[in-house]
Amino acid sequence: MEPRPGTAPALISSTRARAALVKRLTAASSEMNTATLTALTARHAWFGQLDAESRSWIGVLARSGIDGFVTWFSGEDFEPESIFDAAPRAMARRITLQQTVDLVRTTTDVVEEQIQHLLPRGDRQPLQLGIVHYSREVAFAAAAIYARAAEARGAWDSRIEATVVDAVVRAETDESVISRASTLGWNTESQVVVAIGGAPDTTNSDGVRQLDGLRRAAAKLKLDVLAAPQGDRLICIVGGAGVGEPVDTCERVAKLQEFFAPGPVVIGPTVDGLSGAPRSARAAASGYRAAKAWPEGPPTMLAIDLLPERALAGDGHARRTLAGDIYPALAANKELLDTCVGFLDAGSSMEATARALFVHPNTVRYRLKRIQDVTGYNPADAREAYVLRMAITLGRLQD
Repeated sequence: MEPRPGTAPALISSTRARAALVKRLTAASSEMNTATLTALTARHAWFGQLDAESRSWIGVLARSGIDGFVTWFSGEDFEPESIFDAAPRAMARRITLQQTVDLVRTTTDVVEEQIQHLLPRGDRQPLQLGIVHYSREVAFAAAAIYARAAEARGAWDSRIEATVVDAVVRAETDESVISRASTLGWNTESQVVVAIGGAPDTTNSDGVRQLDGLRRAAAKLKLDVLAAPQGDRLICIVGGAGVGEPVDTCERVAKLQEFFAPGPVVIGPTVDGLSGAPRSARAAASGYRAAKAWPEGPPTMLAIDLLPERALAGDGHARRTLAGDIYPALAANKELLDTCVGFLDAGSSMEATARALFVHPNTVRYRLKRIQDVTGYNPADAREAYVLRMAITLGRLQD
């Protein structure tokens, strides 16, 4: 079996010379370890900010790495990944990959420096070549460990994310659900909306990348997203600094339309915190089911824009909004109610309404403005007139 490149058997032909060099290297390893810890403290502010236990474990890692170099260089069977076995699993969460790279780089630099100071001139060239090869293998080993940890953490986070979304849809957002969302970095104080659209195909890697792209694009819009497909629907809980006034929020979410399957995306009302998200999810789900009745609508819309369709589809909350909120505001003033009904019956003609009510057209114009003020809907707009007509019909039935 060929010796590993960079090791003593590959660089030094004499067995006696190899043994003498390894002996001298072993004797210098303690000083190398001390110099490494000193360099970590001096060169990296993050090292000094760690707690005593973490610094101790990093010292163990550094010592293990230097001892591992001695073993590896001597030609014995040694896997660089075993260096990290000395540290507990919790260290992977306390020390970032960048900090691990700093650790490997600093240890390598210090060992190279100490080789120049502590060992004879004849030992320096093979040891310099050896530390270069060894540090590369250690770096690859660290990358592999962090890659596996990230993959496992990503799969676990996806399962937690799916359970949080499912709990919101089923209106079961108790403290345990909020706690699980917090582990994903969710801001529990953030305002929230729920957006529902068609789910992309997540059975292949392209679909998975599409969900990752959704999260990255949302972050650029100052939106936090918890997303999970449920059947043919993609349900997104949207929070963050970008959630606020409904129309502005809708415009932001509309910029994420490409990450949904073709079709409408419906956004529920803005609520406070994750505990209120089920109300937004209920409205968004109702709107998404009813959106096919208004194919002329915008691709991304608010659930409140679909009140007539939702009411006709059997949504009791939409009917109560129309009959219990919009109609009473109109019925409180008989003149406004009569003017609204007359205007709609006259085909939105100002003059015909004025003749039917025996008033001046300017009076009709003034009353129409008042109707928009008290209800939020303009009778002169065809779509909003439809909402008002539905509200009047349901309100009268309720009366």
